[in-house]
Amino acid sequence: MPPIAVRTSGVRPVTEQRTSAQGTTGGRATVARVYDFLLGGEQNFAADREAARQLLQAVPEAADMALSARLFLRRAVQTLAEDGIKQFLDLGSGIPTQGNVHEIAQAVDPAIRVVYVDIDPVAVVASNQILIGNPTCRAIEGDFTRPDLILDALAGSHLSTVIDLEQPTAVLYCSVLQQVADDQVDDVVAPIRDLLVPGSAMVISHLSATITDSFGQSALDEGRSVYRTQAATEITLRTDEQLTALFGDLALIEPGLVPLNHWRPELSEPDPYATAPTPSPVRGAVGIRY
Repeated sequence: MPPIAVRTSGVRPVTEQRTSAQGTTGGRATVARVYDFLLGGEQNFAADREAARQLLQAVPEAADMALSARLFLRRAVQTLAEDGIKQFLDLGSGIPTQGNVHEIAQAVDPAIRVVYVDIDPVAVVASNQILIGNPTCRAIEGDFTRPDLILDALAGSHLSTVIDLEQPTAVLYCSVLQQVADDQVDDVVAPIRDLLVPGSAMVISHLSATITDSFGQSALDEGRSVYRTQAATEITLRTDEQLTALFGDLALIEPGLVPLNHWRPELSEPDPYATAPTPSPVRGAVGIRY
């Protein structure tokens, strides 16, 4: 199972968080911090490292899957920035690491604006520490499964100068929608997706239902159990047809919905699955509203 940005039960208001995370023990593991550990980061705690250890026991490729997901995100952001999109909304953004969305996008155009949203306060604190001195980017604490609260926050005075959904915007759902049950996912995606104006984009990476072909049902069950018991997170797999439907009337750009290592691989360092005997068990795509 690849790591995914954190979601917990309950609803928190969307807030901007700039206080220090130092001194906290971390409590229960979060998937954002497990992801950080698998990518070699330092914004994680003992509970996260133990969860990562258990995950790697169940699915030894978990670290490769994390890196593959991160490289896809970077390639997608670079593509959209080069296509002229000036605003990026990263939902379930997780712990910042090298090659963040704003770093990739602003390397193309320094005027690009980015808002990161995550429910983990550690992720928000770490993001805002990186963003000090960058007036066109913000990180806020919020639940990506509550698009109503996110839309309210974007209309607020402190974010309306960063993201204006009446202008073309790229919305990123990278390795997070697998945390949402089938009977809820449309309610999570549609409210923001359907507001996107022509020229906007949506990026999705998501565990494929074909993952059992790669690892077998036993390893899949063990990986799911780690997320359930250590991070209070349930995992939902989806077919290619289900993932394509999440894009609504957005048109998928080439090469469509494909294993992550097949999505424009020439735009980044080699994907861990580039020479593997089987492709990545995670799918990715970018849709555009024309």
